[in-house]
Amino acid sequence: MIPRAARLARLPLERDLVINVTFVGDRKMADLNADFVGHEGTTDVISFCYLEGGEPVFDGDTAADLFICVDVAAREGGKRVNSSYARELTLYIVHGLLHCAGEDDLDSRSRKRMRRREREIMKILEKEFALGAIFP
Repeated sequence: MIPRAARLARLPLERDLVINVTFVGDRKMADLNADFVGHEGTTDVISFCYLEGGEPVFDGDTAADLFICVDVAAREGGKRVNSSYARELTLYIVHGLLHCAGEDDLDSRSRKRMRRREREIMKILEKEFALGAIFP
C-alpha cells in the first residue's frame, strides 16, 4: 500500500528507494515534535524527505522517514464520521508522503489543495486495499 500511495502522491521514486514508516505513541511523538519541529505536544505525522538536498540518490537509499502517531489515529478515527483507526493511519501516511512530494499546508490555498489531493489518493487506496486488514 505504501509504494502505491507514494506513486499517487507523485513522490519522485524512479529508483528503488526506501520509505521508512515508524509507528509511535503520544509521548514519543511529542518528543519528536519538540526536537525536530519546535512544537509542543503530540501530532499525527512528522515526515522527513531526503530527496531534496541535491545529494546523489542510489538504489536502496532512504527517500523518506514517516513517524505516525497511533494514539492520535485511535482518538481521531473514533470521533470522525466515516473514519476508523485504519483510515486515519492511512491518511497520515498519505499526508506525510504529500509533504515529501512538495505539498504544503501552511496557508489556506495550499491547505485546500493538499486536502483535495488527500481525498483523491484515499479514494483510490480504499478501493484497492482493505485498510482494516492492513491496520486492524
